[in-house]
Amino acid sequence: MKMTEDLKKAVENMRPGVITADGFLGNDERLLVDIIESDEEKIRSLNINLQDDIKKIRYLFEKGKEAFEEPVTVDNKWLIKVDEARGHLPCPFEDGIFRKVNLRIKNLDNNEELLITELSLHLIEKHHFFQGKGSAFRVEPEKLKKVLEE
Repeated sequence: MKMTEDLKKAVENMRPGVITADGFLGNDERLLVDIIESDEEKIRSLNINLQDDIKKIRYLFEKGKEAFEEPVTVDNKWLIKVDEARGHLPCPFEDGIFRKVNLRIKNLDNNEELLITELSLHLIEKHHFFQGKGSAFRVEPEKLKKVLEE
């Protein structure tokens, strides 16, 4: 993959202080294309079905929203909680604006936990961008697999 003008613009939007105080890249100094390619390779090596996981996360978001910001157990498998703050965040790829909604998921079988936002889910689904290493909202593929495993 090549660093196109669109990707270069996205990188500028991901820098600290542009969209969020801390940005999306953390302390990761790799090129955006290298971050994406590395995570795509990790998804393949872990045999993760990303579309199935995205559907599962959307399902958990809906269940959490029904609970009005209270913790709720879903399918006897996950303890989840959705928190919503005022405001919206634009996607650094400039293809959407997202409410500030966080989903905390705890797998009750293995106690693995994950925090994911509506924007993070969009970044993973549409751009295969899990955020840079060291980013507060980075979703590690290994963690995703452990938390969502049945």
